[in-house]
Amino acid sequence: MTTPTLELIKLRKSYGDFVAVDDVSLAVPPGTIFGLLGPNGAGKTTSIRMIMDIIAPDTGEVRFAGRRRTRADLENIGYLPEERGLYRKMTVVEHLAFLGELHGVAAGEAKTRARAWLERLEIGDRAERKVEELSKGQQQKVQIAGTLLHEPEVVILDEPFSGLDPINQGLFKDLLAEYKGQGRTILFSTHVMEQAERLCDHIALISRGRVILEGELSEIKRRHGGNAYRLRAEGDLSRLGEVAGVAQVVHDPDAADRARLFLAEDADPARVLADLVSFLAVRDFHSEEPELGEIFVKVVGESEAGIADDAAARGSAAENNATEEVRHAV
Repeated sequence: MTTPTLELIKLRKSYGDFVAVDDVSLAVPPGTIFGLLGPNGAGKTTSIRMIMDIIAPDTGEVRFAGRRRTRADLENIGYLPEERGLYRKMTVVEHLAFLGELHGVAAGEAKTRARAWLERLEIGDRAERKVEELSKGQQQKVQIAGTLLHEPEVVILDEPFSGLDPINQGLFKDLLAEYKGQGRTILFSTHVMEQAERLCDHIALISRGRVILEGELSEIKRRHGGNAYRLRAEGDLSRLGEVAGVAQVVHDPDAADRARLFLAEDADPARVLADLVSFLAVRDFHSEEPELGEIFVKVVGESEAGIADDAAARGSAAENNATEEVRHAV
């Protein structure tokens, strides 16, 4: 079995009564792009800060290459935090060279790498400008260059696409794919499922500080697929919701003859198709993988329902105990 590049083992972090991260465990395989996904406030940034030793967990452990992470390991990680920080009065090339030197790159080599990265990110003509003179998107590119300049084996990015327009998002995605192609490992957090779906090999979904789903993306899609079907047919598609076994219908706003059907878990697709052809001229009916956003909504909903059931059960138990105590007192 391959040793994970990064591993979180039952990490927990609370602030007073608020539990930000609740026994989070996950493993990041080497040479992959791993997405740490979830809504804002789910615990993604807190988890990353514990990986980077910015804050200490209450309990749990961070492991790097199969052993407990040390401060020295952090030198081999490129980190782009959610809260961006730049030395605004320095020139762009001075700023990047300084960051490189902080990570052990010799001064001359750091400047050479800085200029190469600026060319790679299409802002080579801004090398001698002060950081404060750059646009927000250009400053974001400088921060990306600073994260990668010392050629780390592991890259951790917290909401990395924030501040980038669609063109530069595409440039950055190509860069991450190139970095992965070199055998390096990338962990990035986002609340935008479409980004993760295009980039990630593995994911962990976090909700309310807990990992509710983790694994290889293709396997997760297979596991949660099977009930989504594409339909192309002629006839009265408004009747689709009447078909036994069809749990949900999503009509295509751009094509009146197309719809997406979500079948109930116990539905027989062949039986559904037989019912469909009884009143439609079916041209196509095939299963498809669900989108990651749909999986997230489904799994989060199930998780929230489970939490509510647990809370109700605890409340019922407490009420029963109180009633029993009153009965004995009387």
